[in-house]
Amino acid sequence: MRPRRAVVDLGSNTFRMVVFAVDETVATARLPGGTWRQTAELYEPVRIGAELGPEGELQPRALRRALIALQLFDHFCRSHDLPTARIDAVATSAIREAPNQDALLDRTRESTVLRPRVLSREQEAGYGYLAAVNSTTLADGGVLDIGGGSLQLVRTRDRLPRDARSWKLGAVRTTERFLDEDGPASRGALRALRRHVESELADAPWVADLGDRLVGVGGAVRNLAAAVQHRDGTTDLGVQGVRVTREALGELVEELAALPPAERRQVGGIKPSRADVILAAAVTIETVLRVTGVDAVEATEFGLREGVFLARHLTEAATGADATTPGDGHDPLELGTTALYPDVRDAAVRNLAGRYDDDRAHSAHVERLALELFDGLTALGIHEGDPVERSLVSASAALHDIGMAVGYDDHHKHGRYLVVTNGLPGFSPAETALVGQAIRYHRKGGPTMKPFRALAREDDDQRLVRIAALLRLAEGMERGHDQAVRRVELRRDGEVLRLHMRCGAGGAPVARWAAEGQAGLVKRAFGVELEVTEGAA
Repeated sequence: MRPRRAVVDLGSNTFRMVVFAVDETVATARLPGGTWRQTAELYEPVRIGAELGPEGELQPRALRRALIALQLFDHFCRSHDLPTARIDAVATSAIREAPNQDALLDRTRESTVLRPRVLSREQEAGYGYLAAVNSTTLADGGVLDIGGGSLQLVRTRDRLPRDARSWKLGAVRTTERFLDEDGPASRGALRALRRHVESELADAPWVADLGDRLVGVGGAVRNLAAAVQHRDGTTDLGVQGVRVTREALGELVEELAALPPAERRQVGGIKPSRADVILAAAVTIETVLRVTGVDAVEATEFGLREGVFLARHLTEAATGADATTPGDGHDPLELGTTALYPDVRDAAVRNLAGRYDDDRAHSAHVERLALELFDGLTALGIHEGDPVERSLVSASAALHDIGMAVGYDDHHKHGRYLVVTNGLPGFSPAETALVGQAIRYHRKGGPTMKPFRALAREDDDQRLVRIAALLRLAEGMERGHDQAVRRVELRRDGEVLRLHMRCGAGGAPVARWAAEGQAGLVKRAFGVELEVTEGAA
């Protein structure tokens, strides 16, 4: 059984436990720590930060709700043999600020296997930052993390944190202070909330110089991204990489504000459990965008829990020791590159391949051949050589056979399903759809973006044809799963592309036959006739 780790997030709005399975045996320099995946999740909207006392005291009813949830988590951990050493429980804003926090923490430590540690403001911001930079290509810009009790902003340069700050601007707090009404939100209340957010942010001048990209972490951001998807009618591939523009956010604010809290859950994409606090979160994020001058907030599926997990997972991989055991009080903002994937997009591909691919030698060879073809066509001037498209070829080739984990029949369709349901952190929704469709058509059929038309960009259909052509050629040359074709050489004679396969001693007649069968798709993709020959390597 693969070792598991749990992260418990005692948030101001929701208590949530996530369990991750880790396979360290497939760790590489490109995927430090090996593969990981989420295997379980329990959550309860405890609202520990609601109806706080005058000094921020946690209230009896909220404490009772919290202890019930924690007992549930404890039972799950015990029944699944998750010891304390493999559980990292963290408490955030509401518990951090509460003078009576020990009423909850001591009881939890005495009666459960959980040993919660209270995150400082800097630590909370740091884990959100780690989640963002390990799930997107963010380098220079900012990370926004909004929860029930607080808002965190981190300014990044070259993927590393440069400034960080936390404010008591969480959605539960601001709802109770400005929007705690039974009816629609008044314009005066919305103006008061916006002025308050602007005033708070003014204490950190660097916020106005954040950069031109902002990644949003947290359930509120994900929920708003889902609402935008619903309004736009885009295919649901999850919210990873979805951009929520200022304009779209403003329209959502107007729609939500016109409804009483009980009816906001009727807005498409809005979760019922967040309906009463989502407006305050939306107004706060909208104000942050205006103050920073950034056009949109980009959602990521990763959150504080993934940040906590990756801090431990990647640091242990780098140091070879249990460097971040629960309760050690480390500062995630000071881990440097230790807790960062070298290449987020590549790590996402390797993680998914490592979980589902049983013939990695075959997939690696198909990937190498596909990239040799791409580079050779570029050198001949047949392909423009776009580096982003090259990365999509690489991803499609590396993942083309993961559907075999479901079954051989229709494994091209199963592979697409695994890509679009698991997602590819670091890839845009349109890019994820392209990779999925390339896998779908790596065997047969006419490549088309039709199922993802709402996501497709201009020229994506032709881009898919090119990627699928290279993938089919490479797969055909590796049809025997024997690496018989060692390398390829390309030459252009007018309108003819001569593909010469350098093979082992036994030749590669099956590979030649399979490659020749792709002449029609090659013609459609690149406008050249294909001629295939073979010779000794």
